Amino acid sequence: MPEAKAFASQFVSSQHRDETAELGMWVFIATEVLLFGGLILGYFVYRHAYPAAFAAASRHTDIVIGAANTAILLTSSFLVACAVDAFSAETRKICVALLSGAIVLGLTFVVLKSIEYSDEYREHLIPGIDFNFDAALTNGAQLFFVFYFVATALHALHMLVGVALLAVLATLTYRLPSSRHRAALHSGALYWHFVDVVWIFLFALIYLPGRSS
Repeated sequence: MPEAKAFASQFVSSQHRDETAELGMWVFIATEVLLFGGLILGYFVYRHAYPAAFAAASRHTDIVIGAANTAILLTSSFLVACAVDAFSAETRKICVALLSGAIVLGLTFVVLKSIEYSDEYREHLIPGIDFNFDAALTNGAQLFFVFYFVATALHALHMLVGVALLAVLATLTYRLPSSRHRAALHSGALYWHFVDVVWIFLFALIYLPGRSS
């Protein structure tokens, strides 16, 4: 099919189609910013109300797993960026290998997060399920862990969506890379980078406050 006809009638050209797709991804990311931004705003409100409890609760998070997951996501973003740069018919295998590496790192992140959740369950740090903490700080600590579980579980869900998206893009790239697939990969990379940036904010808010001193 000629490139000039490889787009729907509502688009002037293939470039117009690709720019529209990218704009759609930016609009979607903007809605996600509002979602996570609301969570973070609530965090700051209650952290101001219970500073000692939030600091104490933060010290009960696993900084090693948190730091490892941060390094994992930064590396995965680098691989995805390299995949976008390497996209072509001649280098499609390299592009697919880079995307596969990012997928493996994304799944590793989820596995480590699951291990961390299981440790917190054994330590009775899940609000509403036999929560056990210093009595003087219980209310604030429970609020901290409510934010922690809601925000990180929501982020993990976005990670799984991103992994599935990268898997689809890797398959399409391997079969028949085209300009349309390049645009899709670019939009998928934007989503992946956004999810990684969200984690950097969560890492700073969740794992570091009680250890900053």
